[in-house]
Amino acid sequence: MNKAKLAVRVIFGLMWVIFGLNFFFQFLPPQPPPPEDAMKFLGGLMTNPYMMPLIKVIEVTVGVLLLANIAVPLALVIIAPITVNIFLFHTVLAPAGGGLAILMFALNVILGLAYINSYKPLFKRG
Repeated sequence: MNKAKLAVRVIFGLMWVIFGLNFFFQFLPPQPPPPEDAMKFLGGLMTNPYMMPLIKVIEVTVGVLLLANIAVPLALVIIAPITVNIFLFHTVLAPAGGGLAILMFALNVILGLAYINSYKPLFKRG
């Protein structure tokens, strides 16, 4: 189990570091433009001067935390809303990238379950 948890954590961390840094340095091949509704959503994010850089800095930071095995449960909580939005974006607005989005969502859930004991105190009464 520990080797599987390590592998999932490293893969998930690398995904966030690579895709986060790609926003700033554009080293991955460009993707075809998404459908019109997806472009409207992305346009809203891009017109805001801080939103996409903030999201990408969070992604890179979480990726580094996961790779370094530092505060992993906290990193998973921080990245969960971004993961859910990527999943919903690709399943509702731009299905072409749905495979990777499903993988990211699944890795987030798998790691969350692997660290479930860290979250139990959050649900205690009082």
